Parts: sequence; structure tokens; C-alpha cells
Amino acid sequence: MQDTILSLSRFLAALSRVILWMAATGLVAMTALIGWQVWGRFVLNDTPTWTETTSILLMGWFIFLGAAVGVREGNHLSFDVLLYVLPDRAQRVLHSVSDLVVIAFAVGMIFYGWQLAANTWSTTIPNLGITGATSFFSLMTGGLLMVLLSLERLLRRFVGLPTARFGDDPIEE
Repeated sequence: MQDTILSLSRFLAALSRVILWMAATGLVAMTALIGWQVWGRFVLNDTPTWTETTSILLMGWFIFLGAAVGVREGNHLSFDVLLYVLPDRAQRVLHSVSDLVVIAFAVGMIFYGWQLAANTWSTTIPNLGITGATSFFSLMTGGLLMVLLSLERLLRRFVGLPTARFGDDPIEE
């Protein structure tokens, strides 16, 4: 069972690296678009109107993709003071509870993101000419990835493998 989970972890580690590179690319692209907008406004005196809307869409993607990777690496918000005085078994239980709360939150992201996308499907983002539902695809994708990566953490803990926590050294795959 551990070998299967380790294989899954290796795949998800590679997927996380790809996701992190996508998020970084989105951040760089957003920065370039904002730079182009400023250049167009103040130098060319011809503001490109699509850059701000595109930048906001990109921001949603790199935030939610980066957050999903942060969940896998144990960098999500937590309150660890109590954990320092508890035995290892109790710590693992509370870490699992934390992962279950993240899963519940991520399921909410998917569910409500779906509802928002459905309600805005018939609208159009004026500067881009695409459906308004596009604004919520990053929310749903980030939620789906958070569920997947949190389940990996639970499975690793279930079979006795370590999971990373904030401030720990990265887990070698």
C-alpha cells in the first residue's frame, strides 16, 4: 500500500511543480500586461482596455493554483500552538482534521464556483468577449486540486508516511 501511495505522491509532486510553474508564469504575464497598460496609457496615449481584465483573470489563476500547491506542502493557515504539547498520535489526528477542513472548504469552492459560473454563463466580459463564467474556472480548478492534494496528505498519513507542515523540510519523494 505504501508503494502505491509513494507512486501517487511522485506523480502529484511532479504535477505540483507544473502547477507552480503555471502560477509563476501567470504572475509574470500579469506583470507584463500591467506594464503594457501603463506604457500604453502614459507613453502611447492609447490605453489597451483588455489588459486589466486579463490581468485580473490571470490573478485568479495564479492565486488558486499557488494555494493548491501550498496545501500539498503544508503551507496553509493553521494554529499549531496546541500541537507542541500533544503526543505524536494526537498531532496526526489534528493534522488529519485540518486536512478534512481544507477538503470541506475546497468542496465549497467547487460547488459555489460552479453556481457562480452557471449564473454568469450568459453574460459576456466586455473587453474580452468571453463568457463571464470564465472568471470562476480558476476557483473551481483550485478547489479540485486542493481536494486532490489534501486527499494525498490523508492517504500518506493513513499508511504511515510523513506529510510536510509549515516550517518543515520538504518531503523527499
